[in-house]
Amino acid sequence: MKEGNNGVEQSQHMTPSQAVVEAVADAESVPPESLCPPEYDPLHSVIDPQALDALFEPRADGTPRSSGRVSFTFCGYDVTVDSDGTVTLE
Repeated sequence: MKEGNNGVEQSQHMTPSQAVVEAVADAESVPPESLCPPEYDPLHSVIDPQALDALFEPRADGTPRSSGRVSFTFCGYDVTVDSDGTVTLE
């Protein structure tokens, strides 16, 4: 789901890395599968997608993480991923 013009809230089943790709694809008006070289850098060239997903997984005891945020640059956008699942592009 879009959130304003610059943010996407991830669905229950979408990982943070998937949400980032979806948000950038939406901002670029291309399908997510089109975000590939040579026109676009792969996500793993700027951040480890598995590590990004792990940052926001529930704790070992199953409780959700209450806060957290990570920011990085991807495809010319300043990307911020929040623990509530929001991906913001600037």
